Amino acid sequence: MQLGFLVDLHLCMGCKGCEIACKVENEVPLSTWRLRVKYVDVGTFPETKRTFTPLRCNHCENAPCERICPVSALHYLDNGIVNIDKERCIGCAGCIMACPYGAIYIDPETQTADKCTYCAHRIASSMMPACVVACPVEANIFGDVEDPASDISKYIQRHTDVQVRKPEKGTNPRHYYVGASQAHLNPLASRREEGYNLFNKITTLPVGGHH
Repeated sequence: MQLGFLVDLHLCMGCKGCEIACKVENEVPLSTWRLRVKYVDVGTFPETKRTFTPLRCNHCENAPCERICPVSALHYLDNGIVNIDKERCIGCAGCIMACPYGAIYIDPETQTADKCTYCAHRIASSMMPACVVACPVEANIFGDVEDPASDISKYIQRHTDVQVRKPEKGTNPRHYYVGASQAHLNPLASRREEGYNLFNKITTLPVGGHH
């Protein structure tokens, strides 16, 4: 078994229901996140639109965070989940530096590493991850990618535009996206026009409606 996650960005409407459900279920401090929904603005005015990209741990088949952990706090479960034992973690932050996806953080309350675990505690009780349950448009598809009869495997088979983040890193991520552009997957694909300074534009506006 190899559990994986797929997000259909054609369906995601950026409601952040998954993000809130994750925080509530896992008691994630407000200053940190296991799951974050990134806003991505694409196009050129006036033809622009706002799209959304949920970001979480990719549960890589070749996870650098698991290899670098000196105390085996990060470890694989039999179902492929990259889990974390906060009792073993010494807070060295090696995993944070090793992760190419920025998916790991230091819990400000426990001073130990934390991240998305696909709600491993729920999976052990035959329940779906909290974010999957919370999504009102069923944009999150979760299941065994090695089972051809699973929903996620069928979804992958039906779509030709299935992508992962940073495939060149060789981590073999088990988190997939449908309907993603480079602006969704690669932060460096976005750019800001040269010469545009919003602060200067605001400060030169007339005060009180008078010139």
